[in-house]
Amino acid sequence: MKPKDDEKQRAIAQATFDLVGQTGLSGLTMAQIARAAGIATSTLYVYYPSKDELISQLYQDAKTVTAARIMDGVGPGLPYRARVRRIWGNLLRHRLDQHAEVVFQEQYYNSPWFTEGNREFSTRLMAGFFALMQEGQQQEILKAVPVPLLTASLIGSVRETAGLIRTGVLPDDEALHQTAFSLCWDALKA
Repeated sequence: MKPKDDEKQRAIAQATFDLVGQTGLSGLTMAQIARAAGIATSTLYVYYPSKDELISQLYQDAKTVTAARIMDGVGPGLPYRARVRRIWGNLLRHRLDQHAEVVFQEQYYNSPWFTEGNREFSTRLMAGFFALMQEGQQQEILKAVPVPLLTASLIGSVRETAGLIRTGVLPDDEALHQTAFSLCWDALKA
């Protein structure tokens, strides 16, 4: 068997992300993905034997890239607030620039297809992010609440800000990003 073509892989991934944004994960079919990717359905089945395997692999690939994007530039030498601010900004940029991919990840994470293995995989990838939240609690910078609640608050702030920017209610500029982060920070700190 010849190796899988990277260009076809990217086309399959993008077609899947776009279709999930349009029809949702439940309505997604292999034939639709193949058509949107510009390949034969039989070729898609060579790459991925089933929809379950396709969406699981795409989730793992997308989550790996997302975790790296989120932690980009978050060095231990930065002050604590600057590290959290950097993560918040990275999350916002990722959500704005990779909207279809984000929608796919969120739908898959909350779907019946999401496996325990992928839950563990996701948790491992996000360990640095969770550790940063715990560090803030240990230093009594962040509220002493369950870490999942802290992360949900931070991610929720990003999600809502991105939604306002995407719909044109708010501009996509650095001053707004600073203000939105400051509001989020005030809600998180002890």
